[in-house]
Amino acid sequence: MSRADEIFIQNCRDILEHGVWDTDQDVRPRWEDGVPAHTVKKFGIVNRYDLQEEFPILTLRRTYWKTAVDELLWIWQKKSNNIHDLNAKIWDQWADETGSIGKAYGYQLGVKHHYKEGDMDQVDRVIYDLTHNPASRRILTNIYNFQDLHEMNLYPCAYSMTFNVSGNVLNAILNQRSQDMLAANNWNVVQYSVLVHMMAQVAGLVPGELVHVIADAHIYDRHVPIVKKIIEGIPKPAPRFIMDESVKDFYSFTRDSFKMEGYDPHPFSDKIPVAI
Repeated sequence: MSRADEIFIQNCRDILEHGVWDTDQDVRPRWEDGVPAHTVKKFGIVNRYDLQEEFPILTLRRTYWKTAVDELLWIWQKKSNNIHDLNAKIWDQWADETGSIGKAYGYQLGVKHHYKEGDMDQVDRVIYDLTHNPASRRILTNIYNFQDLHEMNLYPCAYSMTFNVSGNVLNAILNQRSQDMLAANNWNVVQYSVLVHMMAQVAGLVPGELVHVIADAHIYDRHVPIVKKIIEGIPKPAPRFIMDESVKDFYSFTRDSFKMEGYDPHPFSDKIPVAI
């Protein structure tokens, strides 16, 4: 069975059985009808995914991984903060009349910084170091820029990636300040697992572990019945992840560079409300 399913079930049961509710607090998120969106949460969840063992995608319900990859490329390749560059509607509610989400996500990755080797943005610096300085313990990105927070339509949730090379294996840590377990957990795991595969291939390395650190792992009140139903399902085997091995340039990957062979998730028809 899929290891991602096992981890998801364990996380959700832990949150539901031992988590802390914020119903006694004034919370920022609201449901579409204006009602406060409360959560039950656990602090400091750490999950490890061995990418050499299998690709961590849920089978308990479908993860729309092509759309997830498209968003990843929007942020890390295009370094865009405009929804007109994205082939999905997932950011529409946070965009202004021009399509901008402010100085968030891709905008931060695209800002150039000065190094002795020349001016580079954060993505190009990672690629440079993985290729030229693989022993470095300084290979990371961080888009939680306090100076620009007031100009972001949404503060970054997944805000930092730390890359580390051991021998010829590329491992990474994804740091996340906040995680909507139902709507976004596996979405982010899939995205950053793909990113590790991409970075490994362009640097001539082998993908290893993705460690996912979540500060505030929560389930929204209106998601609880849906989550309970999902985690009663029986996990299926993980699919085989296939990446176009001919692509050696990070900026040459497209959403069609990836395939999931044998992905057969359980049917899922519930509508997931999103708190804003």
